[in-house]
Amino acid sequence: MTETEKEMAKRKRATFGVIFLTIFLDMVGFSVIFPLFPAMLDHYLNRESFLGGGVLTDFVTLIHGLAFEGNSQNSSFRFETVIFGGALGSLYAILQFFFAPVWGRLSDKIGRRPVLMFTLGGTCLGYLLWIFAGDFWVLVISRILGGVASGNLSVATASIADVTSRESRSKGMAFVGVAFGLGFIIGPALGGYASQWPWGNESGSVFGFNPFSLAALISFCLAVINWTWLTFSFKETLPQEKRGKGVQPKPVIFQLGEIKDSAVSNTCLAYLFYMISFSGMEFTLTFLSVERFLYAPIDIAKMFLLIGITLIFAQGFFVRRFVGTIGEKRMALLGIFIGLFAFTMLSFSNDEGWFYFALFLMSTGVAFISPTLTSLTSLYSSDQDQGFHLGVFRSSGSMARAIGPLIAGTVYFKYGSSTAYLAGALFLLVPAYFLFRVPQPNANSQ
Repeated sequence: MTETEKEMAKRKRATFGVIFLTIFLDMVGFSVIFPLFPAMLDHYLNRESFLGGGVLTDFVTLIHGLAFEGNSQNSSFRFETVIFGGALGSLYAILQFFFAPVWGRLSDKIGRRPVLMFTLGGTCLGYLLWIFAGDFWVLVISRILGGVASGNLSVATASIADVTSRESRSKGMAFVGVAFGLGFIIGPALGGYASQWPWGNESGSVFGFNPFSLAALISFCLAVINWTWLTFSFKETLPQEKRGKGVQPKPVIFQLGEIKDSAVSNTCLAYLFYMISFSGMEFTLTFLSVERFLYAPIDIAKMFLLIGITLIFAQGFFVRRFVGTIGEKRMALLGIFIGLFAFTMLSFSNDEGWFYFALFLMSTGVAFISPTLTSLTSLYSSDQDQGFHLGVFRSSGSMARAIGPLIAGTVYFKYGSSTAYLAGALFLLVPAYFLFRVPQPNANSQ
């Protein structure tokens, strides 16, 4: 290996390391709050009751007024919790949706490094605010900052595409999938673990420690490490001569129709509709496990641990090893039909063993789909449009995560768990339709 090749290999490793941590932290930021929703609702409601009311109290009063009548499976507390959690999760995801193409297009014009520096700084600030979120509105501001900054997923993914060849693109995207899976494991575990040592805020001050400050502090420290590592180790991956010109970044809702390549637009649509179904089913799993098996928090933690480990293994081992043989399109279709079978099993399963087997299949399905659809989007994109197209792709997933939990939660609590999961299974035929319209690319084509 020549000195130039050694330098390129070293640069590639440094890029992968920084991007891995960036994507991992974005997923931690999204999921760390999941196990905290019930306690968070109680804490801020009690605080507002002590202070004479507030925006969260008004929100819960509104939910009481909209609650469905005659649903014997559901208590008002559980309904409030799922809507409260869905609202906070959707806020984060919808901001990703709008800002992913903004940061992606901007990085196509000025380079990946400055955009990542700026957005990771925003991530640090968001976690810092959460540490001192005495009042509920401060927590909301911190989630807004986190959601805006986490739109850098498109930039991070484009950086991987910059330093990988077309032949190894799917393997690089599988590496991205491992970061997603690991973040999905660590995020909820971090939130649940840190909540055992609450830092209270008994005063009426707007800024102060809260029972969830330790989780925020740990996340803040990880974000600072990421920003520091980026500062000293990350080299620009998009050369000046490959940067795009012209179009100002706009929210993706106005730009999906601007994608000229039908293969890219179809992969984005397939990802959008798949993630609507998957995110909805994923979000209601906690309620399903409590309803059917009376799971305690530790049991729920084990359930999410299985999902995360399966994601990491399937993406880090199976996809990386066999995608070249099977092909991106066929592997993504296989993932969709595995997911359809898994959701159908979850709809009817009352046996714990079959329930876990269905969770394993569900996780395997999404592990096959996410990196291969990302790779298809990248392979059909020019160097000048990588950031933009991947921004549209990622923000499509963010929009799905914004609306999927709300739709699934509403169907779950109005019609019951069996109907919700069966509907989620049938809905997977929609992304399958769009994926069938995408040709399998020639990895050697330019």
